[in-house]
Amino acid sequence: MQIYGTETEFGIASRQGRESDPVADSLFLINHYPRLPASQALWDYDGESPLSDSRGFEVNGESERPDPEYNRLLNKPLYNGGRLYVDGAHPEYATPECSSPREVLIHEKAGEQIAVECVRAVSRVSPGRGFIVYKNNTDGKGNSYGYHENYLCSRQVPFKRLTDSLIPFFVTRQIFAGAGKVGAENRTDPASFQIAQRSDFFETLVGLNTMSKRPIMNTRDEPHAVRGTHRRIHVIVGDSNMAELPTYVKIGATGIILDMIEAGASFSSLALADPIEAMQRISRDLRVTTPLRLADGRDLTAIEIQRAYLKAAQESVGHTADRADVLRQWTRILDALERDPLSLVAELDWVAKYAMIVTYMDRKGCGWDDPRIRMMDFQYHDVRPEKGLYFALLRQKRMARLVSDEDVSRAETEAPKGTRAYFRSACLKKFPKEVHAASWTSLLFNTEKRTRTKLPLLDPSRGTEQLTKDIVESSDTVAILLSKLAESSASIPASEVAVVS
Repeated sequence: MQIYGTETEFGIASRQGRESDPVADSLFLINHYPRLPASQALWDYDGESPLSDSRGFEVNGESERPDPEYNRLLNKPLYNGGRLYVDGAHPEYATPECSSPREVLIHEKAGEQIAVECVRAVSRVSPGRGFIVYKNNTDGKGNSYGYHENYLCSRQVPFKRLTDSLIPFFVTRQIFAGAGKVGAENRTDPASFQIAQRSDFFETLVGLNTMSKRPIMNTRDEPHAVRGTHRRIHVIVGDSNMAELPTYVKIGATGIILDMIEAGASFSSLALADPIEAMQRISRDLRVTTPLRLADGRDLTAIEIQRAYLKAAQESVGHTADRADVLRQWTRILDALERDPLSLVAELDWVAKYAMIVTYMDRKGCGWDDPRIRMMDFQYHDVRPEKGLYFALLRQKRMARLVSDEDVSRAETEAPKGTRAYFRSACLKKFPKEVHAASWTSLLFNTEKRTRTKLPLLDPSRGTEQLTKDIVESSDTVAILLSKLAESSASIPASEVAVVS
């Protein structure tokens, strides 16, 4: 079973300009989300190891953990099983664990809605301190912030095989997953417009960093599951998408490729001679025709490399209906890109943004250096439906939809039913005063006076609605809940429940 999730760092701008502090602004923003669980549970950092490297070592240093009061300011476990928090100087939203690409898309869109509700709540209570929040990846001043994808896979697969097989895929998939960008940054070659926002900011192939010397393949070894069994592939190389199709296909295609690698497939024959240079060249090639030199001396375009992955995926067996649909959409995108990228103007962010800006420049008689063009670049990603240019296209029915507004609204407070996120969500709703802390891998309950009990949730495929709904609904107290879980080995193994204080 594949488990997916994404983390979105939002750009934030204050109407107070230079007087503002982005950390304080981000804290103020998330603490005004109107649908926070009553428990105000802490985030449990135990078990998290951001300095652990998948290449088999631990980086020297200490991960600073906030005191309880600041923890509550920084972290908001959500009713949908996800997490709203401040990371560095940005508000960030992590989806709950999902079991399909469509589910990821719905819950990521719910994160946009959560950000909008935060912005509106701040405007109501503090009109002079209004914020603009962008779902993008760069401030245009040389700073980039992240969008991270997460995929659970077997630890039996050597990390080097993952690296060799995935780097060509990540470098080239920007042709459909890029969010579009005006200009260039990070001392890279000039460009009027680029396919992807993040391509200028990757400087190494493999590494642990996410904020400097960014690697195409991130090595953070933090599985949020049973360490001896699972590995979490932490993908930092992608853009935040407003359009729905790129999110759906990039998540779905990456999941399929990972399953094929687990089954023994290798794509090392697609290794690029210089992946960093190729990433920047592709981003500047709006016709998507530039040949890329491979390590073995061949020249292939980004489309041809993607087709090699697609062909192998089509020839593999055991596809579900969801995966068959991902393959169909992936094929259609590559075919359209090969014919004419502009034919995808209603489906891909970079094409939609480019077409909108070019139309505006033609009408106004201005060029790429006009400050209004830079503003349009940002405004495309404004999460407010009444202000964002993406939403303007949506209202004009000029952008394709894959999910409904009803699905997205429901996902703001309801967890996926097929992962442990369901149980986390159900406990936050049923036992708001008893949940002292939550994390991806545990719940910490106030069980008796000055006593807390930790319930491990190390298997993301347990804790589903099917396995735990009746148990939660029939338990009037946490003690009864833990007792019933201990009796039901099929739900959540409770043998490792521990009294921690």
